[in-house]
Amino acid sequence: MTESRSAEDGQTSVRDEFVDAAYRVIDAQGPDPSMDDIAREANTSKPRLYRYFADKDDLYRAVAQRMADDIFRRIRPDFNFVLSSPETTLGETIRAFTDVVAEHPGVFRFLARSRSQYGGEGTGFPLDIGRDVARKMVSIAEAVLKSVEVETSGMELAVYAAVGAMLASTDYWLESTAAGDPLDKDNFVVVVTPLIWGIIDSHLRRLGVVIDAEQPIFVSLANIREAGSGS
Repeated sequence: MTESRSAEDGQTSVRDEFVDAAYRVIDAQGPDPSMDDIAREANTSKPRLYRYFADKDDLYRAVAQRMADDIFRRIRPDFNFVLSSPETTLGETIRAFTDVVAEHPGVFRFLARSRSQYGGEGTGFPLDIGRDVARKMVSIAEAVLKSVEVETSGMELAVYAAVGAMLASTDYWLESTAAGDPLDKDNFVVVVTPLIWGIIDSHLRRLGVVIDAEQPIFVSLANIREAGSGS
């Protein structure tokens, strides 16, 4: 079992090295990498690359997963976020997200333009990133709502919609920046934050939940709990 685990760890390490190489190639050459370039950057041959990845899509999925992991690692909230307002918490989350994307804009744009055919669905890799981040955010949102015994029906859809809007807005921002638009990262966060909050807020209001965007979240939760106990 130890030997098997060591072999798996070794394979994971080599795959990570290829993903690192893919990042470097995309950062240097733009969102149109070739497997030859990636293999060359990794100081190996293309046949060896294909020993660790079933095909090009397999490598691209690994690149997408790396970006998704980096994004959530940067934005991962602990439950201290309830001490801040939704506006502040969401703004910090979006800023952390854009920090990751701004470090590797070519990688994000590459993923935005790529299409995978696995599963026969032809889904885009940004959707893969969005699903991974959204699933984790849904679990947090539902845990918070359940703590005050609020119905969570439809919350998953609302979070997915918000994350999808964030991905689309980011893609637009990068394209606009490349075209000379003066909207910098700070202003982008200021503009996008209330738009994304609007998606979540509108769904919460449909559930009968009102959370003040400028009030600490724990205060709103306390008000909801008090209103529920008095009904």
